[in-house]
Amino acid sequence: MSSEEQSMHILVVTGVSGGGKSTALRALEDIGYYCVDNLPLPLLPQFVQLVGNTGQKKAALVIDAREGEFLGGFRHEMRELRSKGLALEILFLDAPDDVLLRRFSETRRRHPLHGDDLRAAIAHERKELLPLREEAHTVVDTGALNVHQLKGVIGERYGKSGQVLALTLLSFGFKYGLPVEADMVLDVRFLPNPYFIPALSNQTGLEPEVSDYVLSQPDAQTFVAKAEALIEFYLPRAQREGKSYVTVAIGCTGGRHRSVAVVADLFNRLGARYQITVRHRELGRGREP
Repeated sequence: MSSEEQSMHILVVTGVSGGGKSTALRALEDIGYYCVDNLPLPLLPQFVQLVGNTGQKKAALVIDAREGEFLGGFRHEMRELRSKGLALEILFLDAPDDVLLRRFSETRRRHPLHGDDLRAAIAHERKELLPLREEAHTVVDTGALNVHQLKGVIGERYGKSGQVLALTLLSFGFKYGLPVEADMVLDVRFLPNPYFIPALSNQTGLEPEVSDYVLSQPDAQTFVAKAEALIEFYLPRAQREGKSYVTVAIGCTGGRHRSVAVVADLFNRLGARYQITVRHRELGRGREP
């Protein structure tokens, strides 16, 4: 393998049908990746050589259930390329079954595995893609993301310069599930919940009244200070391992009050020293604790 090929970053985009692979590929193209959809797996070495010859430093390709029998050789191909020094990363896009069913219904697309039973096709596809999911460096649950939000996630992770580690601070609600893209998850459900105070219930952690209530608690001050120290300890070590982005998720029950206030405070503490993106996953939802 040439030095040009060894210096490349190859991103394999995979995941379930309806999970957002086409959207992710368009977002990667927008930020400078050379992109190919549904490349036959046996052609991957030739693809790497071709892109390397053009001088491109980063490329993305979709490999999914349409590969059929070729999927059986996926792990072997990955090992072969990595053994030659290629920087290869796998991004797996997933979503809950009910979301996938709704998306197929709205678009009136046929599932690539066909069959009259869409739910059975989804289950079969998950089984076929299990080796790819197990090898994935990053799994993103797109169930709660619209097209623009997914493009934002791709930009956060892959659009930054490799010279600076990009940090995402994410607030979320445990009742809606863990964010699978998180590298670190911290729980603030032990703090008093503003939801149960009538004057604060309808507000969010971005409002000064809620933020003051949450952060004035002695336990909150201790927690934020320790979280700041943990993040500062972790980031340089993550970068030393070769990571170019880290997502730290702060969770409360509904993701509207405590976690939002804590994320905002952490951003104020860390923002001057790191390249940070803030996301509040649940603020687009209805009013819940």
